[in-house]
Amino acid sequence: MELSGLLGSDAVKVIHAASSKKRLFQDLGDIAQDCYGLKCSQAVEALMERESLGPTGVGHGVALPHARLGVCDQVRGVFLRLERPVDFGSVDRQPVDLIFALFAPEDSGVEHLKALALVSRTLRDKAVCAKLRSNTDPAALHAILTEGPATQAA
Repeated sequence: MELSGLLGSDAVKVIHAASSKKRLFQDLGDIAQDCYGLKCSQAVEALMERESLGPTGVGHGVALPHARLGVCDQVRGVFLRLERPVDFGSVDRQPVDLIFALFAPEDSGVEHLKALALVSRTLRDKAVCAKLRSNTDPAALHAILTEGPATQAA
């Protein structure tokens, strides 16, 4: 599994200002609808439901919201880089500026977990995060995320 198979080049965006986590979920749902044909309202509802179980802010300015959807045919990703970080209820209480959301079929099982582990491993790399934070071009952000040794799943 590679990030290039999860993340379409058009599913990478830079958001200049977001007022809340809920607003970010709406942005993620809009992008998932535009890029992958997922229904925005279902995507947002699934993200909110998962978030109610516990925050998906993993620390160091990174959040990994994820959800399972019956209408999703394969694991798909959406990446947002925020110019102004927002509170995400992260474990380290730091605001979030890098968000990689995953949408998976309800019955994806291990594929969903592998994708989540791959994204987590990639965004734990301080050099990758530094490059992401120093770029505002979506094509460059996509290239940073999809190229390199961290993209290989175990």
